[in-house]
Amino acid sequence: MEKTEKEALYSTIQGFVGNWWNGSDLYPDPCGWTPIQGVSCDLFDGFWYVTALHIGPIEENSLDCAPEVEFRPDLFAFKRLKSLSFFSCFVSPRLHPVFLPTDSWEVLSGILESLEFRSNPGLTGQFPTGFGHLRNLQSLVLLENGLTGELPTNIGNLTNLRRLVLSANGFKGQVPDSFGGLDKLLIVDLSKNSLSGPLPSTFGGLTSLLKLDLSSNQIEGKIPSEIGNLRNLTLLDLSRNNFSGGLTQSLQELCSLEGLILSNNPIGGDLLSVEWHRLQGLVILDLSNLGLIADIPDSIAGLKRLRFLGLNDNKLTGNLSPKLAAMPSVGAIYLNGNNLTGELKFSEGFYGKMGRRFGAWNNPNLCYPNGVGGSSSHGPYGVRQCHQEVTLYGVDPDSKSSLGNGPNGSLNQNSQSMASLGFPVYGADVFWCLFLVPTSIMILLL
Repeated sequence: MEKTEKEALYSTIQGFVGNWWNGSDLYPDPCGWTPIQGVSCDLFDGFWYVTALHIGPIEENSLDCAPEVEFRPDLFAFKRLKSLSFFSCFVSPRLHPVFLPTDSWEVLSGILESLEFRSNPGLTGQFPTGFGHLRNLQSLVLLENGLTGELPTNIGNLTNLRRLVLSANGFKGQVPDSFGGLDKLLIVDLSKNSLSGPLPSTFGGLTSLLKLDLSSNQIEGKIPSEIGNLRNLTLLDLSRNNFSGGLTQSLQELCSLEGLILSNNPIGGDLLSVEWHRLQGLVILDLSNLGLIADIPDSIAGLKRLRFLGLNDNKLTGNLSPKLAAMPSVGAIYLNGNNLTGELKFSEGFYGKMGRRFGAWNNPNLCYPNGVGGSSSHGPYGVRQCHQEVTLYGVDPDSKSSLGNGPNGSLNQNSQSMASLGFPVYGADVFWCLFLVPTSIMILLL
């Protein structure tokens, strides 16, 4: 191993783990018979060079960071470094905040392929613009750190990126238009930040994308129709934002989609704008709390792979199609908190299998028929039985001859007769007969 390479390795690690660490004594042959945990090497022209450096408690014998750490210039002296990561290394934002170097990253521009900072709440400051020089970078992960500020537009220079994860930081401002030029991206996760403004239409250029997660931000405006260009997308999560303007019809073009999660947005509109039967790969469909109106189309019941359907907390109306219970893979359906009406026509076996995973409560005008949900059988949780009602036929419903319109809410007894269920009553040349039917009691005037 070249002397300069070895000295750079010892100095770099010492800056993170503390001056007590004496690499030359503990690991005299760091790429040979005394390897350092978290360090990987490869041979080039007969010499060992460091190709990967991983700091933090990843494995049992990994190097733990000291309370006070230092990014030494020797970090940028490695000639073959491909992978650099820090896990749970900078943990105290109040006592020991750590700022990333803004310069010198261009030295690694031709070699570094993976750069990751995971679970470092003490890592503060803004996104280093120097990262935009790492033109060979394929994976950039800044996950669960304390970074803030706006995302720099020069991220668009990282044209070899396959994975971009910036989740759970404090980034704000708009998503740069330049992100749309990263056409090799497979994964984009910008969730759990404070990003705002509209989603750029340039995202339609990410045609290789498999996963797009922008959840838990403040992104607003209409979902761009260009999203329909992402034909390879398997997961689209835009939940917990401020999207509006209805569901874009181009969603039906996402033919590879398995998870569509749009919940908790003021999107509005209805479900009829999308031809749901075209999304036959869907496994998860969560459209809860979107302000949706009108009916639930039967085409949703045609999604044979669907396991989770969330339509709760909207303004949906109409009757429920029994076809929803016939979906072969479904394991959870949530329709609670809507204005659905009528009589549920699902089987007891369906209710027994689903339990509370069938949510239909908080639909005031929804009920299930008598004969379902007895003491030894199952009914839908939180839904009332359809009440028996008494209607008087042959008499003006506005008169006091109807049931409940007499004194004290009883039958009018001007005929000096008393009614007893199941028995004929005679009086004033009038014959009354009561018939009990499954959903109502009819009083027939003969």
